Amino acid sequence: MAGDVQEATDGTFAGLISGAKPVFVDFWAEWCGPCRAVGPVFKELAAEMSATVTFAKVNVDQNQETAGQYNVTSIPCLILFRNGKEIGRRVGSAPKSVLKQFLAGAIAV
Repeated sequence: MAGDVQEATDGTFAGLISGAKPVFVDFWAEWCGPCRAVGPVFKELAAEMSATVTFAKVNVDQNQETAGQYNVTSIPCLILFRNGKEIGRRVGSAPKSVLKQFLAGAIAV
């Protein structure tokens, strides 16, 4: 279904980010206030941009291995991947327009 946000785990993460289609990942935790603010914006972006970008969330409390592997030390941490490689990172909450601009700029490179 268009606009779905996938829940990634330590076991599924590597396979998820390995493709040529960019994958935008929200590293978050339930107790994180700024993460809760980013959540609805992330879903809106997924609904608008799922044709060109895959959207996924990683709960850092439940998937510490993946969070550690990508040096996620502050959340929300939004990382964009293509072909298994990080191509952009943004830490902290931001409005939809800023995140959309970040995605467009990173994907264009």
